[in-house]
Amino acid sequence: MANRTLKRRLVRLAMSLVVGGSVFQLGSCDPAVRATVLAGLEQTTGTLLNTVNSAFFISLQDDEEGANTSLTTT
Repeated sequence: MANRTLKRRLVRLAMSLVVGGSVFQLGSCDPAVRATVLAGLEQTTGTLLNTVNSAFFISLQDDEEGANTSLTTT
């Protein structure tokens, strides 16, 4: 159990270092390249969040429709 928490902490630390290092790397880069990369990351993140949001609400709708069909009798 302690191994899992240690591994999780190390993964979080490594991801923080990677993200932080990429931000510093983009600071010394050509402004046109930096703008293109940041615009792409913004678009990708927005699309991913919209997809997750849509999938969540679609899953709720499917559960509700399934509940309604099981209550019908003939």
